[in-house]
Amino acid sequence: MDFLKELGIEEINYGVSTGRNWSKTDTAGKLEIFSPGSGEKIATVYQGSEEDYEAMVLKAQEAFEYWRDVPAPKRGEIVRQIGVELRKYKDALGRLVSYEMGKSLQEGWGEVQEMIDICDFAVGLSRQLYGLSMHSERPNHRMYEQWHPLGIVCTISAFNFPVAVYSWNSTIAAVCGNVNLWKPSSKVPLTAIAVQKIIARVVEANDLPEGIFSLVIGKGSTVGERILNDKRVPLISLTGSTKVGRHANAIIAARFGKSIMELGGNNAIIVTQDADLKLAIPAIVFGAVGTAGQRCTSTRRVIIHESMYDQVKESLLKAYGSLKIGNPLDVSNHVGPLIDKDAVKDFTNALDEVKKEGGKIIYGGEVLSGAGYESGCYVRPAICEVENHYSIVQEETFAPILYLIKYKGDVKEAIKLHNSVVQGLSSSIFSLNLRETEEFLSARGSDCGIANVNIGTSGAEIGGAFGGEKETGGGRESGSDAWRAYMRRQTNTINFSTEMPLAQGIKFDI
Repeated sequence: MDFLKELGIEEINYGVSTGRNWSKTDTAGKLEIFSPGSGEKIATVYQGSEEDYEAMVLKAQEAFEYWRDVPAPKRGEIVRQIGVELRKYKDALGRLVSYEMGKSLQEGWGEVQEMIDICDFAVGLSRQLYGLSMHSERPNHRMYEQWHPLGIVCTISAFNFPVAVYSWNSTIAAVCGNVNLWKPSSKVPLTAIAVQKIIARVVEANDLPEGIFSLVIGKGSTVGERILNDKRVPLISLTGSTKVGRHANAIIAARFGKSIMELGGNNAIIVTQDADLKLAIPAIVFGAVGTAGQRCTSTRRVIIHESMYDQVKESLLKAYGSLKIGNPLDVSNHVGPLIDKDAVKDFTNALDEVKKEGGKIIYGGEVLSGAGYESGCYVRPAICEVENHYSIVQEETFAPILYLIKYKGDVKEAIKLHNSVVQGLSSSIFSLNLRETEEFLSARGSDCGIANVNIGTSGAEIGGAFGGEKETGGGRESGSDAWRAYMRRQTNTINFSTEMPLAQGIKFDI
């Protein structure tokens, strides 16, 4: 594959870098990386050791002492240059994302474009790290707040977005004055190595110290636990399952660290009797089968008014019948493979549970085999008729399973069903009725961090803060004022008088 050579991916790769140099440790275990699309081996990655991690953190601490004193617009200039380099490698990196993870090539390119976009956003942000000024109750006093960097910010990313989520965190953390540590998923380490090499070109060109952007690929049981327990890492941004997040958050909170948790989603689209199905059907299909249902924002449930149910069902069956499933590097295909055979087992087990609980599989659900499907990771996306209270429907299955749920009455009944899950990431309603859409967006409406009208649940733009409520974790990344999570707030009061008045009118004469 020419794109592997272009990105510097070799047959043997090392998993720890401080920006310029790579550790040569080969005794801490290795990862054999196979493409879920073709089943062929891509490369080998040697994992980092706990000793590698310790050396890396020491370099990061040194780098922070330098980086925090660089003016924010100058830090933004470095991020701008990273965006320029990413543009050069968009095609190759997008192909690697698709090849290693399995998402369609269009989605692979789109993920790299998301990295480029967040670089641009962060550059502008570097001149907008605003604090407030307040009027003091004491005469001749001035009050204001300012924001300072935290130190080392660690991003622990998941396999489904091998590079984009890292960029959401690292670019904004960098312009805020922090140094970055990245622990990617062990299922997709090659894209992380490729990105690290792209960033290294900018680090070297600007003669920056090692440790501003660091990478560690290592075992969760060793390196991962070291990170969670390390008081030198004040903020950890973690994307993963609710189970993983609960474990990590308990450890981080015990040491009074900060965390940004982006965990599970059980996202629903409400289709009311006033919906435009020309908009709704494509959005539902892409939301359900994009990335083979392996997005945290994937559409899991469709809550449909009874008067529209049969029409929506037939439209979805027709649309699913036209899906092309196959090699993700072929741009004509809509759906690629699941990440591995364990994910396939989760898919089939969930469908077994659907049947046990009384649901009905009305489309798909097969594991595909034969020519083009030799990896054993391809499935036919499933559509199921269920009730919202089924235990399997209440869970997040990271696979292309779409649950159809019928509701009666008004939109309030649909919202009640919608909110009756423990997750709270993304949501959507399709309706041309202003009262229905405003009800959905009101305080009585969707309880998710993202609520959309007449668009689907997936495909969030970088300009808005991304994240959710309840067991989704409450974290926010990317746009809006999410930058504040990467900084510490400081309130300052300056007395420029010749007196020493106390607040609240307290008298203390000595």
